[in-house]
Amino acid sequence: MDGVPRVPEQRTPASGPRPDEGTQHKNQHQKKHQRQHQQHQQHQQQQEITEAVRFSVLGPVRAWRGGESLNTGSPQQRALLAALLLRDGRTATASELIDAIWGEEPPSQALAAVRTYASRLRKALDPGVLVSESGGYAIRPGSDTLDLAVAQELAADAEKSRASGDRCQARTLINKALGLWDGEPLASVPGPYAENQRARLEEWRLQLTETRLDLDLEVGCHAEAISELTALTAAHPLRERLRELLMLALYRSGRQAEALAVYADTRRLLADELGVDPRPELSQLQQRILEADADLARPVEPAPSAAPTVVRPAQLPATVPDFTGRSSFVRELGDRLATAETSVMAVSALAGIGGVGKTTLAVHVAHAARSHFPDGQLYVDLQGAGSRAAEPETVLGAFLRALGTPDTSIPDTLDERAALYRSTLDGRRILVLLDNARDASQIRPLLPGTTGCAALVTSRARMVDLAGAHLVDLDVMSPEEALQLFTKIVGAERVASEREAALDVVGACGFLPLAIRIAASRLAARRTWTVSVLAAKLADERRRLDELQAGDLAVKATFELGYGQLEPQQARAFRLLGLADGPDISLAAAAAVLDEPLQTTEDLLESLVDTSLLESAAPGRYRYHDLVRLYARACAERDEQPPVERERALSRLLDFYLATAAAVYALERPGDRLADHLEPTDFRGLTFPDRHAAQDWLYSEANSLLACVQQSSAPAMLRRAVDLLWAAKDLAESGANAKQYEAAATAVRERALECGDVRAEGRALTTLTNVHLVAGRFDQADQDAQRAMLLAEDAGDPLPSCWAPNDRGIIAIYQNRHADGEGYLNQAIANFRLGKNRPGEASALCNLSRIHLAMGQTVSAVDLAQQGIDIYDSMGHSLRGANGRYALGLALTRSGQFADATDRLLEALDVFRDSRQRLWEGMTLFRIAEVDLAAQRPAAAAARAEQALAILRGIGGEWRRGNVLTVLGRALHGIGQIGRAQVCWREAVAIYEELGSPEVADVRSLLAPVARA
Repeated sequence: MDGVPRVPEQRTPASGPRPDEGTQHKNQHQKKHQRQHQQHQQHQQQQEITEAVRFSVLGPVRAWRGGESLNTGSPQQRALLAALLLRDGRTATASELIDAIWGEEPPSQALAAVRTYASRLRKALDPGVLVSESGGYAIRPGSDTLDLAVAQELAADAEKSRASGDRCQARTLINKALGLWDGEPLASVPGPYAENQRARLEEWRLQLTETRLDLDLEVGCHAEAISELTALTAAHPLRERLRELLMLALYRSGRQAEALAVYADTRRLLADELGVDPRPELSQLQQRILEADADLARPVEPAPSAAPTVVRPAQLPATVPDFTGRSSFVRELGDRLATAETSVMAVSALAGIGGVGKTTLAVHVAHAARSHFPDGQLYVDLQGAGSRAAEPETVLGAFLRALGTPDTSIPDTLDERAALYRSTLDGRRILVLLDNARDASQIRPLLPGTTGCAALVTSRARMVDLAGAHLVDLDVMSPEEALQLFTKIVGAERVASEREAALDVVGACGFLPLAIRIAASRLAARRTWTVSVLAAKLADERRRLDELQAGDLAVKATFELGYGQLEPQQARAFRLLGLADGPDISLAAAAAVLDEPLQTTEDLLESLVDTSLLESAAPGRYRYHDLVRLYARACAERDEQPPVERERALSRLLDFYLATAAAVYALERPGDRLADHLEPTDFRGLTFPDRHAAQDWLYSEANSLLACVQQSSAPAMLRRAVDLLWAAKDLAESGANAKQYEAAATAVRERALECGDVRAEGRALTTLTNVHLVAGRFDQADQDAQRAMLLAEDAGDPLPSCWAPNDRGIIAIYQNRHADGEGYLNQAIANFRLGKNRPGEASALCNLSRIHLAMGQTVSAVDLAQQGIDIYDSMGHSLRGANGRYALGLALTRSGQFADATDRLLEALDVFRDSRQRLWEGMTLFRIAEVDLAAQRPAAAAARAEQALAILRGIGGEWRRGNVLTVLGRALHGIGQIGRAQVCWREAVAIYEELGSPEVADVRSLLAPVARA
């Protein structure tokens, strides 16, 4: 690999002295052969021992045999060992070793000392590892026994992978090589030789790091690279390649102004320190950024000889093996897609009623056209026929991930995601299948818009307002095609003898493919039925279609066919499961809806999957086709008797979610009294072996759980729905499901207001307070918390009576209303103690610590935080104990105990990461950056602040982002990156001005001296 430092080339070891030919005789000849035999045995022994001993020089000089660490002696003895290890097996003479260890001023007994060191090493390493040759010494480690040799081999393999276009593999190999370093190479080894080698190895390490960072940018990990590049540019301010990579990473992360500021800082530094201008590559990059060069937004293209390895998504669902007919449509759409290579973009939109086979045809055509789109195929079900159609920005996020874009590089807004999506597709030939679209506005952001790409759209609505689209109206099958499909599923033998009856069946199905498939599947599963029996069963079914719209007549008829043939238990399961609003349902939740054992439920659901009335979304999870769900609900309204059974089914589902979420809450917060104040449930929930399994359940069920909350608006269920939100509050605090959580909380609050349920409204407002706090909307949070306190007093509800003043105290911290906050938190502490809620008391104590800290009472702030931690720790409360350590870390920072502050914050950081609390993870990194800044470690502070920015994207609100930018600016200023610091401060000022935050004055004061300079 270019730039890798090389040790001197290996020389062939010198052989022993040759006997004097004039004195050679027969005995001498025999002795020679004996000596050669002994040397051969010694060589074999040396190989065996050497293979068992491992050495390291990329850190302290050490040796191991298996897992045993060997004694390598004094610093000078380790210097001799290092000199031998780094000579690649060549013999080092005594004089060379003396020069290596002592340089130009060796001690008088240097030769004796070398011999002593060699003797001690020989004993420590076993005979045969260190050998004496030609008046010198040598060690010949195997290629896998010296860490430096392993690193060099990994680097060489990485170079080959990169040359072949496999950048991801090259990146992995270089990371492995860098992982072999253990601090400073040749640590604490004296002597000029070690000093020179140390410098060479450090330079090689830096070159490897630059190469890996270059690969990071090539594979799209630019946002992740910024933190490391910021720290490296601080440590090596004159290294222009690092500055170049930092500029590129910032630009690709949408931070153009900062990228240009890096160039300005670099130019000023080089002029001041060296009196030179930046190198041409850096100046050219600056110019390309100024011109907003589109090529910079994409990873660097590999060399022409390299075959680039890119992510090729292959997301098309499997085509059905019995695809039948539609030959004219297949030909028409196939021809259209074949033009994508030369047209700006080929868009074909299939429209038709539900069940007519739009998706089946589109998937079949897409598979047939794969050869025209070698760079991949994207697929999404847009759920346009349901009540919750997929949001374009969510779909774009999934598409960008499928195309290889890391999460941290995906922008937040729809427009930015759409722009990055089009840029990523530029130059690639990809087919995008947009299934089940709601309307043209939903799919416009999802269209590629570049030559070589194509989009295939299916929708129940005609896309007449989709400019340039090739519209295809898909009708029902012809009788011949319908009969062919029926025959393929049922079997030719059964149909051949009853052709007329088969025509009657497909006619009763309205010639709709989905209906035919359902009817045929039922017949195929019943070997005792004839086609005539099925036809007779269907003869009177059409009288039920009188009230349906014309477009939906045949659709409902198709489902009537399958539903009418279900066994009573299957039919009940089909009806009741369709009542749940979530995108899918787990087996355990389905068992709650049906009030059946788990095994019985699984058997019922799998039988419904077999009839095509239910889909298996994943192992243990099931979902309805949107049209089938609508039909299932219609059946429930019509057939579920008594009608109250529908409410009971949804009530059992709500009970299941509430009981299970309460179990998750209890595992995360042992000793918390929440469970004592939740509404009682009649249906038991799940239990978990540990908190990690509980977290997995909560986050995997988030969408279905929150949908259940929104659906549970009946007065009898409202209080349990609100309590479910409270028990699942981690979904809001993590930031992962904040939008859905807020929508559910808003819905139940409005419903509580309509019903006049004071208790439910107060609790709903408390959950909304938490949502607003996470989002940084402090005024709204305070209004809701104030209202919640009043309602709690009216209702005599202890939960908001405790938590609402606690929340108001937190809000007061952010709004600099410290006296008010102290009052609220003392009230919260009293209420928590009255209710014997020790974890709640600990929370209020830690928050009061922050109030005292803001008021300058540092000693009491430390004491209050420690009191809170003691309570948490005594109850095994790891997650909230992390919040306590966060508060203590702030207090210790203010008191100047920077080492202890860092330790407490790092402890908190580990827990937040383990608990998936991204908001708190980001905020803890921000606080560690503040500690580093206070401890005069600006480079470390800049790296931590960059990490915080990356994690807090999209969560935490703009106010918190302004705070992080302010600290990042201070850190950058401390490492001499003045221009970039100004950019951060200006962005923070803009945020604070828009929010009306008082912090704006402090940041303006930071900008003022820079402006005067």
